[in-house]
Amino acid sequence: MPFDLADLLRARHGENFALHDEHLNPQLVRALKTIGFDRFYVRGEGCYLYDAEGDRYLDLLSGFGVYALGRSHPALKAALHQAIDLDLPNMVQMDCALLPGLLAEQLVRRCPDNIDRVFFCNSGAETIEAAIKFSRQATRRPRILFAEHAFHGLSTGALALNGGAEFRQGFGKLLPGCEAVPFADIEALRRELKKRDVAAFIVEPIQGKGVYMAPPEYWKEAQELCREYRTLLVVDEVQTGLGRTGKFLCFEHWDLEPDIITVSKALSGGYIPVGAVLTSERVFSSVFSSIEKAFKHSTTFGRNQLAMVAGLATLATFDEENIIERARWAGEAFQTALAPLVENYEMFHEVRGKGLMIGLQFGPPQSKALRRRFNGLEHLRTAIFSQMMVVPLFHRHRILTQVAADNVNIVKLLPPLICGQEEIDYFVAALDDVLKDAHSGSGLMWEFGRTMAAGALRRPGKVRPGSPYVPPATAADRGSTNGHANGNGHVRDLYGSTSAPSVPS
Repeated sequence: MPFDLADLLRARHGENFALHDEHLNPQLVRALKTIGFDRFYVRGEGCYLYDAEGDRYLDLLSGFGVYALGRSHPALKAALHQAIDLDLPNMVQMDCALLPGLLAEQLVRRCPDNIDRVFFCNSGAETIEAAIKFSRQATRRPRILFAEHAFHGLSTGALALNGGAEFRQGFGKLLPGCEAVPFADIEALRRELKKRDVAAFIVEPIQGKGVYMAPPEYWKEAQELCREYRTLLVVDEVQTGLGRTGKFLCFEHWDLEPDIITVSKALSGGYIPVGAVLTSERVFSSVFSSIEKAFKHSTTFGRNQLAMVAGLATLATFDEENIIERARWAGEAFQTALAPLVENYEMFHEVRGKGLMIGLQFGPPQSKALRRRFNGLEHLRTAIFSQMMVVPLFHRHRILTQVAADNVNIVKLLPPLICGQEEIDYFVAALDDVLKDAHSGSGLMWEFGRTMAAGALRRPGKVRPGSPYVPPATAADRGSTNGHANGNGHVRDLYGSTSAPSVPS
């Protein structure tokens, strides 16, 4: 009997959390149930997720930035269906297929003139692993510098560049020669580079864990120092790249010319994992320096045809739908809409970021009564206030957000780049509602406590009462817009532990 996906989903509906509890990560199950995030999602479309009860959720995480074009984009689906129907000869390995060359050509065209070569792999962490190897080979130097609070992935080499102790603990000694410098501290960077043994400075243009930014003048001086001391500047654009900040690559805001650029996430279109290391001829040829070294660094799935199709379709859609300009506009619209809330609420301190990479900073208020309440909460657990924003945004308003990092009162937004005024207005009204309760009394604390208590009592793997299976509708059922932006930039609605864990992003 042939495999039937719809039958399988129907037969096993509601077993999600039980299966994860038994065979995958039971602590993830526990964490999601504790904060009441245990939903049975059956469909994703545009900026939204839909659960088994037919409820719609505004997704402001977009898979940690993967779904730049929203979920289920029709152009990407059509391209992948076509690729499968063509029976492309995939991963011949002893071959130079056309599609990797075409995608590499498209990426190089969008980069500074010093970038000539591309190495394809499967993820952001793999791009960092390659960048470390390439940098050491090209410079013949041992040390790698990274910024405090950085996040570059969780494989062993990338983990050695991770500023979060919570991710590093228990794994023993990591890659030697990797050392942190304070983010945006030009003198600290200068002191280390002057030792002339640093192969690369690997840095995020905006730090994902907290949405921390350096002043504009830092970047030019950092690049000049790297040039002076013959250290490679490696810019990690895995999350900030591909339009996220209103430029194709974030470093364009400061007119930089990195030696190595890493991209992933959005390049996949949300379908086929892909990563790319973009670099100069000089760096690339230091690794692949002869016929005998043609396979000196490789990965089995790195140039697979479906990933290349997803990347090509993604870049074509960026051009066709003017995605980068829309992201720039939407980022400015978010900033404008959120500014009055910063003025109105003492605990809401700042909105920062670029484009649609947004950090909402919360903190202690000025007035004594509010300060006592805020400090009392923080004594229960550091940065619990930001979690008290995320949980009611989800439960009251069905908006998916995240705390930006462990022990910080920052909520991070990574909306799909197709979001419009409708989504912006809905989020701002919801945040206004939650902040109003936070400033007016203890009701929000009790609501948060009830949610946590109810989550802790929920049994693993059980479907909540009254949640029948709702099979995903086909494109024909839903009409041609597929939940994506119409000509006005709006998305059409076609269907009417005791704390949140620190998560990679």
